[in-house]
Amino acid sequence: MFAKTVGFIFNLALPILLVRRLDQAQFGVYKQLFLVIGTSVTVLPLGFAMNAYYFLPREPQRQRETVLNILIYSMVIGSLACAAFLLWPALLALIFDQPGLTGYAHLIGVVILLWIVSQALEIIPIAHGEMKLASAMIMSVQITRTAIYVLAVIVFGSVKALIWAAVVQGVMQTGVLWWYLQSRFGAFWQRTDWSLMRSQLSYAVPLGLAGILYTVQTDLHSYFVSNRLGAVAYAIYGVGIAQIPLMTMLQEATNAVVIPRVSALQHQNDTREIIQLMARAMRKLAAVYFPVYALLVVVAHEFIAFLFTRRYLASVPVFLINLTLLLLGVMLQDPLFRAYVEQRFFLIRLRVALCVLLTAGLWFGTTRFGLVGAISAVVMTGVTERIVMAVRFGRILGVSRKDIGLLKDIGKLALAAAAAALVAAGVRILLLGAKPLVILMVCGVVFSLVYLCSVWLAGVPTPEEKYLVQRKIAVLLPRT
Repeated sequence: MFAKTVGFIFNLALPILLVRRLDQAQFGVYKQLFLVIGTSVTVLPLGFAMNAYYFLPREPQRQRETVLNILIYSMVIGSLACAAFLLWPALLALIFDQPGLTGYAHLIGVVILLWIVSQALEIIPIAHGEMKLASAMIMSVQITRTAIYVLAVIVFGSVKALIWAAVVQGVMQTGVLWWYLQSRFGAFWQRTDWSLMRSQLSYAVPLGLAGILYTVQTDLHSYFVSNRLGAVAYAIYGVGIAQIPLMTMLQEATNAVVIPRVSALQHQNDTREIIQLMARAMRKLAAVYFPVYALLVVVAHEFIAFLFTRRYLASVPVFLINLTLLLLGVMLQDPLFRAYVEQRFFLIRLRVALCVLLTAGLWFGTTRFGLVGAISAVVMTGVTERIVMAVRFGRILGVSRKDIGLLKDIGKLALAAAAAALVAAGVRILLLGAKPLVILMVCGVVFSLVYLCSVWLAGVPTPEEKYLVQRKIAVLLPRT
């Protein structure tokens, strides 16, 4: 979580700089190109590298073969994707209905290849149990990526320079991945195990198909807006959904830790501990998600104006609706689907239905209500998915009414965030007319004090957590 947060802070610097260096049309093109890259890297490998979480701890005698198969699969898929853009550069123009994007196709193909191959760099170390090293790698990737991008935009100030920066970053990540695999698994490339590859495929493909459908749910709205409303509208829309990456990364970090544990507990058929583990994870996510949601609702205008300039204030309605996804993020689902692999086909059926629902909602919403209609369709689909899956796994795990008590702290956290938001909203009214930074700082301080005091008075922290906080305070304060 710490590594992902540090990475986000460095990543945040890039769009803040870009909105000031590029006009809205160029910024929209940048968002479009990296949308294609992000979708391709997420969808095309079918999440194959994620099976390291399952096979490395369960197949200790075949760890070399496991990582080699991941590398082989990634190289094949990445090469096919690269070839598609090299041979048919008009793909970009077709996707976004903008012929001017064709000239970027060759570089986009190379970036996708490098990023698909190197994405295991953030997965295999965690699956191998090296949490500190994995955290260091995650931070290093984000810091170097941002540094290279910022240098490219400052020196050259063009979208093409950013794509070249992505190529350089991909080469660096691939080199580090090769060093890591060789240092931990020796000459891992010397022996293949095709029977293991078949097992990995049978595990990964159904979950990967479900992952594709999930990515359709999360990315389809961006393609709809970009294709139907143009680059400038997508620039505004992209800013409206820009706050989610931090929360997404926190969720990814939590998933990375919880997935192996849930898998082990499911193997032992310890459903009771799984319920308690999931409740603890939800509680900790809620402690971050709820206050962030509440504070950003209060200072949405100042947040957008300060980070992205007043030119993007039209993004505020999209931003406010999109914030609802933070509340849904508390409900973890990936650890359960990866442990209970027999549920992967239910997940596929559910997401097929949701994709149909989302497509209809986007078509209607974008036509009738523009940007607000698009994001509203996304949020409604997300709410439907979380409710269905909560009911499904509640039955599988045998969750009963008495287990509601495990969520009592989440209710207290929600009330504390609401109380802090009301106080911060009053302070904001008093500061109307001040500079956005002043409002953000004052409201942030007031909100934090009210929220932390409310959480403490409500008895949310456990005795162990209180002890840890008191130790931190004792270290920070001068000794008397």
